[in-house]
Amino acid sequence: MNYDITVASSGQQTISIVEKSKPDLILLDVMMPDLNGFDTCRLIKNNDKNFYIPIILVTALNEVEDKIKGIEAGADDFITKPVNKHELLSRVKSLLRIKSLHDELQEKVILLEDAKETLRQLAIKDGLTNLYNHRYFKDAINNEIERAKRNHTQFSLIMFDIDYFKNYNDTNGHLAGDDVLRIIAELVQRNIRSIDVAARYGGEEFALIFPETNKTAAKFIANKIKNLIDGYKFYNEASQPNGKISISVGVATYPINGTSIEELIDCADRRLYIAKAKGKNQVIDEG
Repeated sequence: MNYDITVASSGQQTISIVEKSKPDLILLDVMMPDLNGFDTCRLIKNNDKNFYIPIILVTALNEVEDKIKGIEAGADDFITKPVNKHELLSRVKSLLRIKSLHDELQEKVILLEDAKETLRQLAIKDGLTNLYNHRYFKDAINNEIERAKRNHTQFSLIMFDIDYFKNYNDTNGHLAGDDVLRIIAELVQRNIRSIDVAARYGGEEFALIFPETNKTAAKFIANKIKNLIDGYKFYNEASQPNGKISISVGVATYPINGTSIEELIDCADRRLYIAKAKGKNQVIDEG
């Protein structure tokens, strides 16, 4: 029938082959050295990765108790010796068809899960920068407040925006401005921890949440990000009023500067605008 066949001479060898090659169907003799067919079947089926591989037990036993034992071990079908060739081929064909349908279904499930994840990412990510969007940020900071309350810990919020961004857009065009937003997002993402949250708050403004981070550590991180942006050579940044692309940053820490979303955002935002009023390109964590 042009099936590719692999032969094992014992239960242990069967299990070893199954783990390596993941066959589409197993014909399993009940009477084998070391492990018998029932135990071999049970061990194969106990592995979730093998659960849907159909197993036909081939046996000289024909008692009801033996079939019940086989079913309990996970067998999908039985055939008794002496084996009728046509009956065997018919059962093999039937179970292979079921296995093929299962495999197709699994592929569709994986594709569906991938599609769902893509849609989820589209719902929570900013399309331009690939950072989290404003909606996700609000949920994240709310969750962080609840976590900090439970654990009696601090966390910090950093908000910054790009100085003279409208001037840059007007001078160099919106495509160049989009590149600046993407580059800054990449610089931020590469220099924060996996547990931190980076979001595009809106326009040229960004918001970063740093769990279990006090005011001193947050100010250090804020200055690090500011200096990274200072040191990057952006396209035609000399056209800016201060001669470079820079950011103004405000820092707020829970619970010192607020215990609600509104209080923390208001504090960080206020300090951001203090930084702008004081000449831009700086970090403010007071006031």
